[in-house]
Amino acid sequence: MNASSQFATTQLPLPLEKEYLMTLTVLSYFWPAIILFGLVSNIMNVVIFLKVGPKDNVTILLIALAMSDLAFLILISPTMCGFLIFALVKPYSWPFDYNLLFFTVHWPAITMYDNSAYISVSLGVMRCACVAMPLKFKLVFTKSRTIKWLMLVLVAAVLLRLPMLTVNRIAWRKDPVTNVSTPYLASKNQVSMSLIMDILNRSIIVYLAYIAMIGCTIILSFKLYQASKIRQSCAATVGQPSDQSAPEKQVSQGLSSRDLQVVKSVVLVCSIFIIAQMPQVVLSTTRLINPEVDHGKYYQFVFSFFNQIIYTCCYLNASVNIFVYYNCNSKYRLVFLSFMHIKNTKKCSQTCM
Repeated sequence: MNASSQFATTQLPLPLEKEYLMTLTVLSYFWPAIILFGLVSNIMNVVIFLKVGPKDNVTILLIALAMSDLAFLILISPTMCGFLIFALVKPYSWPFDYNLLFFTVHWPAITMYDNSAYISVSLGVMRCACVAMPLKFKLVFTKSRTIKWLMLVLVAAVLLRLPMLTVNRIAWRKDPVTNVSTPYLASKNQVSMSLIMDILNRSIIVYLAYIAMIGCTIILSFKLYQASKIRQSCAATVGQPSDQSAPEKQVSQGLSSRDLQVVKSVVLVCSIFIIAQMPQVVLSTTRLINPEVDHGKYYQFVFSFFNQIIYTCCYLNASVNIFVYYNCNSKYRLVFLSFMHIKNTKKCSQTCM
């Protein structure tokens, strides 16, 4: 995401500028509601998973994912508020340098979103390895190793965004008329740092993460399909005295009910990630084919339009996992309903099939 291009609309032809502002105005109405819901839902996710207990690496990863999403939504809120003012209050006389609002914590927010993406990829890869080759990886991803890996992922996310995290600083300038000093956001080596960040984050990392998630989703979906076939076969052979041991052999080759819950939830989280990242992948591919998309006069609307879609997808990606956990995790659902003081014993006792 590149917020700095959002406001360079003065060079656009008038029709494109109107379309850009219309897109921004339409989408910006949904952003406060999405972010507010995401803040509440991720707080609930952290509390509920801590209540359930971080007993395995999947739960630890889901807690870390919720905390990272929460940090992203908190840090991105000033930028979102700036976009909202820009879209709905025209013209708006800023009492200070508006770049302070848009960009002071913008890149730390994007760093946390990257961290969430890396956690999601880790979740998919670990679960995929444990399901595809359980004998080799069942005991590899322990709790302590998972925690160490999460720390390494966070450090990697910061280092990969370090060029842009260090490019901005707050400086002061004096108005010669009023003789009053006001803060503003000063940038240093922005062009060269942006180029380095593009190579690291918008090309190599984007494609590697996207390909890994698609591969994991395909493998896990195939395992779910195999498990469903095994269960259907078991149900069909029940009551046939000629082969009493067949159901037991088939069940031993399949997944337990708990494993099915975990795999289904991981598949859905990975699918949400794939859908949410698709606009970013499309934009990155377009930028590789035609670098003028970023700053070209007639392409700027396309770049800005995709950025609006990317921001919306990021907000949604960081907010909707609560629906996955509620529908695919019986323990999560039980604790959630107990918090909501909802008595639905029958529903809570059922497992997610």
